[in-house]
Amino acid sequence: FPEDLPSISPTHQVEFQIDLVPGAAPVARAPYRLAPSEMKELSDQLKQLADKGFIRPSSPPWGAPVLFLKKKDGIFQMCIDYRELNKLTVKNRYPLSRIDDLFDQLQGSSVYSKIDLRSGYHQLRVHEEDIPKTAFRTQYKHYEFQVMPFGLTNAPAVFMDLMNQVCK
Repeated sequence: FPEDLPSISPTHQVEFQIDLVPGAAPVARAPYRLAPSEMKELSDQLKQLADKGFIRPSSPPWGAPVLFLKKKDGIFQMCIDYRELNKLTVKNRYPLSRIDDLFDQLQGSSVYSKIDLRSGYHQLRVHEEDIPKTAFRTQYKHYEFQVMPFGLTNAPAVFMDLMNQVCK
């Protein structure tokens, strides 16, 4: 199995949508200041995402800033600060599974299997009309996601719903 998705997946029946509260207006924030090491990482990660077709250049009225978190292994994780967009998003109330309930369901089992969903979010396309809402701003350019990014309020619920449909 590949470590990463090589390119954007074809359109499926399920697409990620961003429904806004009535009267919501686009929000755009200036890019955050990044350290030189983060700027290099930003350039590298933007190239990877663009080469795969996950993002494309953009100029919508929306725009969230980018920041980096350093993971335990020292790798920089690019994060988009979608807090302002999330405040304007109608919340999906799909019930997320509790980890302790999932472990309870495994009691008494003797055979287990697992699946690596490392790039799972990137397999779900964003509805064309909602792509501009995923826009983010960098010191280099503005971009928007064509696949579901991390950080959006309804992403976990939509992904859980999809996984439950697939695994039935």
